[in-house]
Amino acid sequence: EDKLVESGGGLVQAGGSLRLSCVASGFSFDRYGFGWFRQAPGKEREGLSYIKSSDGSTYYADSVKGRFTISSDNAKNTVYLQMNSLKPEDTAVYYCAAVLSRFLGYGFFPTFDYWGQGTQVTVSS
Repeated sequence: EDKLVESGGGLVQAGGSLRLSCVASGFSFDRYGFGWFRQAPGKEREGLSYIKSSDGSTYYADSVKGRFTISSDNAKNTVYLQMNSLKPEDTAVYYCAAVLSRFLGYGFFPTFDYWGQGTQVTVSS
């Protein structure tokens, strides 16, 4: 069974950092790309970043470029999102998602096929 499990969310003060983890089980890891998304109450889901496991290439939304860093540990089937300089407006449920790598690398977020359950990130002012 293909499964994504996020962890690492929590409460942090503005200016602080968090690192989210996403463990992917059941996947042929290097055939997939993995992305991070978030959804705040009353707002649409927003794509933040993705990484192609096969070559490590990445893509970032302008809203997080320079503050967030995506990475992967292929040996651990794990994708990370390092979030620095957090702001109250970063408060949301953060989701990990997966899609076949061939759909990535075109400068936008395609439709992802697999989703985790989400982890809450709350940034206090």
